Amino acid sequence: SITKERTEVILQGTSSLDPNDPAAVWEEFEFKCKPGDLRRRPCLISPYHYRLDWLMWFAAFQTYEQNEWIIHLAGKLLAQEEETLSLLATNPFAGREPP
Repeated sequence: SITKERTEVILQGTSSLDPNDPAAVWEEFEFKCKPGDLRRRPCLISPYHYRLDWLMWFAAFQTYEQNEWIIHLAGKLLAQEEETLSLLATNPFAGREPP
């Protein structure tokens, strides 16, 4: 069955030295086909799908303890690993210091 609401996992980073500062600006890592920016055209690649984007959808139904790979993904994004960043549509920290 399909649910009426869709919960999403959103990965964000900040360049702020204090991430708890209310003035810290958080920037979202955009995925290639995962719902995100409402101004972006929907991704249609039927009958295939981007595996990471698909896994992110299912991760939203569970906790991060049940999806340990998300912690590894976040670590690779923090380290600005090029292979991992190639799986994403945008890197808001391209050309800047890592988050």
